[in-house]
Amino acid sequence: SKYGACPRCNGIGFENISEKFEAERQEFGAINDEELTHLSPCRACKGMRLRKEALSIKIKDTNIAEFSRMPVINAIQFINALKLTDREQMIASRVLREVKDRLSFLDKVGLGYLTVDRLSLTLSGGEAQRIRLATQMGSSLTGVLYVLDEPSIGLHPRDCKKLLESLSSIRDSGNTVIIVEHDEDTINWADHVIDMGPGGGLRGGWITAEGPPHVIRDNKNSLTGRYLKGELSIPVPAKRRKPGAFIKIIGASEFNLKDIDVKMPLGLFTCITGVSGSGKSTLVFETLYKAIARKLYKSALIPGRHREITGIEKIDRIICVDQSPLGRTPRSNPATYTGIFTYIRELFAQIQDSKVRGYTASRFSFNVAGGRCESCHGGGTLRVAMHFLPDVYIPCNVCKGKRYNKETLEIRYKDKNIADVLAMTVSEMLQFLSAIPLIRQRLEILEDVGLGYIQLGQSATTLSGGEAQRVRLSKEFGKRSTGNTLYLLDEPTTGLHFADIQKLLDVINSLIDLGNTVVVIEHNLDVIKSADYIIDLGPEGGEKGGRVIATGTPEEASINPDSYTGIALKNKLPRVNPNNADIAQSRCVSGHHSKCILGVNIARVA
Repeated sequence: SKYGACPRCNGIGFENISEKFEAERQEFGAINDEELTHLSPCRACKGMRLRKEALSIKIKDTNIAEFSRMPVINAIQFINALKLTDREQMIASRVLREVKDRLSFLDKVGLGYLTVDRLSLTLSGGEAQRIRLATQMGSSLTGVLYVLDEPSIGLHPRDCKKLLESLSSIRDSGNTVIIVEHDEDTINWADHVIDMGPGGGLRGGWITAEGPPHVIRDNKNSLTGRYLKGELSIPVPAKRRKPGAFIKIIGASEFNLKDIDVKMPLGLFTCITGVSGSGKSTLVFETLYKAIARKLYKSALIPGRHREITGIEKIDRIICVDQSPLGRTPRSNPATYTGIFTYIRELFAQIQDSKVRGYTASRFSFNVAGGRCESCHGGGTLRVAMHFLPDVYIPCNVCKGKRYNKETLEIRYKDKNIADVLAMTVSEMLQFLSAIPLIRQRLEILEDVGLGYIQLGQSATTLSGGEAQRVRLSKEFGKRSTGNTLYLLDEPTTGLHFADIQKLLDVINSLIDLGNTVVVIEHNLDVIKSADYIIDLGPEGGEKGGRVIATGTPEEASINPDSYTGIALKNKLPRVNPNNADIAQSRCVSGHHSKCILGVNIARVA
């Protein structure tokens, strides 16, 4: 509203952002949130968005902007602590009840750590979905069919229980809830399970099992059921690598981090764990990544507040593999991003018909004139501008979405033209082009990270965050490794079945065996139990987080009573073998004043 908004920034909170919004919307139909983080707060309102008159109104010495900057859980406490007169209670009771109810719904779906004024552009897909779910919880509707896509993404096992309780309340109110999910607890919570398979892509599409969870567990044809029953499982490593050298972050204090010192071992597989909002991304991406990138590459990125980082000289490269989109237009796809398309174009250029016509590899590029369809300029789709809404893309009516002109599509390899090849899944192309080593090697890596079902020519805009991250992973894994590289991953298991998680772990371990370091932010317990080293942050999210709760092996974390991650890990780890001296539950130490030491790690001395 013009009556309350800051007149300088029109309520945006940043300097000169309106032009950026419009330029991005015109070109891509969306706004690049990375640029948003580098904008300067409005000098008039200091980012509070409101004019002075609106900010002068306070409740308990707090104006509306200060209230909005509180985490949800703190905002609830603020409202509960209000002491009102009878007259004030009469005026405000209904409003306070509505505000408190909506905040409570957010807390129930595991979002108590978010600030009330958090920009929607900075939310993860899982967070945005849970906010929509919280909105529905407050509607009190009945007879509604709710469809959710992996609502457990980004949730710690402890918070997942809150989510399931919320979904149960929606169901018990007379609604139907359908969830696409890989999380074991969520599957076991369901009243009815439909298991699709048996594989992915063309190998799937069938119902392999259906019924209550116990029926799925007893069905031998269900891969999911065999994992739920325990016939198949992701094993705990027989031996964990030992830390040697470390990178040490000293005095990290960005956002909610409490001036912490953290040692990250090099040459190991490390998991950063903790409940949602505990400071994991702030530590790894805002602080560690930006500081090292600034040191190694002279990057302009501004790292989060810290005093010092030591040990950087022990690594040669740092690679951040996040879940941001591969591209913002349909022109980008996995084939171009991974470099496979270059070899495919060269293959088609070597065909005899191509040589006769004088076609080179550039003829088979949809980014340059010559072989592409000029109606859609090789995009395969046409953009329809939808004012005030995301743009819509429709298939080109000339090439029918094939990207190329008629002459180019006449060139065939094994009776397939280049459009047919781009329409293949990774698994199909692996069989089709298995005789070509350079292509086969890259396709095998995509298969290894659980992407055998995606099409190579599939638009990057249709890939989920987890899929985009694994495409990035495959590209990095395909490069020649010189060792001493630090890989940072953000929840790489997003969208992965149990069987695919094992494939991902195999790839991660192969990287470490080459002398690299892998640091993963993760909530999946199968991945956490497979790590060499854990750094658990918490104990809660938001202002109650940002501290180091536990460090060491998964076994060491599991005996820490203050670690929610450790508590959840107990059921995933086997009971400790008393003959294993590396992880001792009870050891008798001889000598004067000998004692039986319980729950203490005693390292074997060679």
